[in-house]
Amino acid sequence: MNKILLTIILLTVTSLTFAQKNFIDQPFVETTAKVDTLIVPDKIYISINLNEADNKNKKSVEDQEKQLEETLKKINIETEKDLSLLDFSSNFKSYFLKGQNVIKSKMYSLLVRNAVTASKVLAELESVGISNVTIERTEYSKAEELFLELKSKAVEKSKLTAEKLARPLNQKIGKALYISDINTISNALQGQAPGLQIRGLSSIYGSRAAEPIYTEFQKVKFEVQVNVKYVLE
Repeated sequence: MNKILLTIILLTVTSLTFAQKNFIDQPFVETTAKVDTLIVPDKIYISINLNEADNKNKKSVEDQEKQLEETLKKINIETEKDLSLLDFSSNFKSYFLKGQNVIKSKMYSLLVRNAVTASKVLAELESVGISNVTIERTEYSKAEELFLELKSKAVEKSKLTAEKLARPLNQKIGKALYISDINTISNALQGQAPGLQIRGLSSIYGSRAAEPIYTEFQKVKFEVQVNVKYVLE
């Protein structure tokens, strides 16, 4: 049994060595190609912290929750679908001559799909006293499909480059021997953002605080790089 296993291992190693040698012995041209594009994110996550200690009017978390839901529905946010509870905690703090009080807080995550809606949410929540709001992260919902499309374009670009390199030598490009690729996403708010906290919009915009700020988030840069080796004929 051990002899059979050893023979199989030796045959495998020999085959791999021959394949590698056969690849190296072939004339080939190697090219690298990059393709990128800028996309507006269509998924914006907003974290909303309801805290009894942080509230100006000292409202309970339950009252703030009710106000949060009413405010979001007022601007046509589907709370049942796009609002989710992240965390619930009760912190015990001692107050002089007041004994112990329970300070409750809840953290929600809200999904919106464009910057105008996000700005409107921030302004409306600020107008009702809910100001502990953070832009958590942005995403693009069709990132995987976009990467596949960019990879295809990058391979086409690499082949065109290889053909141009071979032309002055009166040679042609044959089949691809090797392909590798790298995906990158570049944006300040892509993935876990460093936390953009919005406080006191009314102090900045005055009576216009409840109006949406017509702006757009920075576009997300998607980039792919491919490395391809072609047979040189």
